[in-house]
Amino acid sequence: MKKALIIGAGPAGLTAALEFLKKGDIHPVIVERENFVGGISRTAQHNGNRMDIGGHRFFSKSDWVMNFWKEIYPDMMRRPRLSRILYERKFFDYPVSLNANTVKGLGLWRMAKIGASYLKASLHQIKPEKNLQDFMINRFGKELYLTFFKDYTEKLWGIPCEKISAEWGAQRIKGLSIAKTIKHALFKNSKETSLIEEFLYPKLGPGDLWERAAAEILKRGGEIRFNTNIEKLNLKDYDYVLSSMPVKDLVNALDGVPQNVKEIANGLVYRDFITVGFLLDKLEIGNIKDNWIYIQENDVKVGRLQIFNNWSEYLVQDPSKIWLGMEYFVNEGDSLWNKSEKEFSDFAANELEKIGVAKKENIRDSVVIQVQKAYPAYFGTYTQFDTLKTWLDQKENLFLIGRNGMHRYNNMDHSMLSAKEAVKIIHNGGTDKSSIWNINSEDDYHESK
Repeated sequence: MKKALIIGAGPAGLTAALEFLKKGDIHPVIVERENFVGGISRTAQHNGNRMDIGGHRFFSKSDWVMNFWKEIYPDMMRRPRLSRILYERKFFDYPVSLNANTVKGLGLWRMAKIGASYLKASLHQIKPEKNLQDFMINRFGKELYLTFFKDYTEKLWGIPCEKISAEWGAQRIKGLSIAKTIKHALFKNSKETSLIEEFLYPKLGPGDLWERAAAEILKRGGEIRFNTNIEKLNLKDYDYVLSSMPVKDLVNALDGVPQNVKEIANGLVYRDFITVGFLLDKLEIGNIKDNWIYIQENDVKVGRLQIFNNWSEYLVQDPSKIWLGMEYFVNEGDSLWNKSEKEFSDFAANELEKIGVAKKENIRDSVVIQVQKAYPAYFGTYTQFDTLKTWLDQKENLFLIGRNGMHRYNNMDHSMLSAKEAVKIIHNGGTDKSSIWNINSEDDYHESK
């Protein structure tokens, strides 16, 4: 029987292994450098409490993905979707809504400026869109871009929006615009225009689902080898290789790589991630129901908050407590990354109090978790990525899948679909991999019905 080496036990790798095993003629062997499955879709545990690293809504426009999840985890809960933006210490809907709260929070004068700015952008589109700033101004107008998008996006990537490729907007924002926001406000009950208002969620977090998937792989005869890092890789040693490891690391593990391809790979940039879990007696902002709160405040470094109780009450050991996550976007080796756990906890606690969410005196426990290469970036040598992709795709038995494998800001379902498509190509004996790259290239916003 032929074998497939699958690098990475995240959603893409685990999906690929299960697809091979269902078809039954190729034996999958997963190698994972960590000692857990799920990648960034894992659930970390600390003193009886569970943390969804990054937050994962189980929603997809793909019926295949939805059925895949339900087959593995038939007892998933349905959860209400609520995310808001904290801006000038006031809450606004996310995505931005045209409602009374928005008007009240921004004031009539700023709303008028937003309207005028949007009209100007509609009549005078920036062409070509050279960067993410151009992309956003074209869709929202300069005033709304400066109000709700600029600061958060620059926290996420650590550089100005004018230095980020417009392609990131095409991947993450897609068809979302003021026009669709108005349509949503006017026709909120229309299935065609409304954003999703609930999603599925595993009671013990996303890691619980992927742990079940891993157990099914082992039950069916597949292999998962933990604490295994790929430093050198000879593609001729395997029938098939499906890689979800960072492209930069993959290229450096291969021999015979042209110098220009190696330079592009080594110039790819990643954004790293730190999440701080705080167990609190109470919040100063009341019993809110948000899953996420996006922090559009430029006087703090924190980018986003999660209220784990609102994802699932089963993530919290003591229901009388609030289990909250503070998310920071960093670069490995920078001043934030290099802080000790106590230093970072103290720093985050000060910011939590500064934005008025909770007081330090109400913190009962904390934990700091670092995640490397959480976000593949759309700058650095990314403008030359097609050259790198073409060279790798010419390796007939090599298939790039997943977020880091494709260096694309995929959601969980997109990563799964890339794995499904790779397995399909292999079973059909094909060599054209373009269908993998076509995933997550549709124009619609991901979280619209």
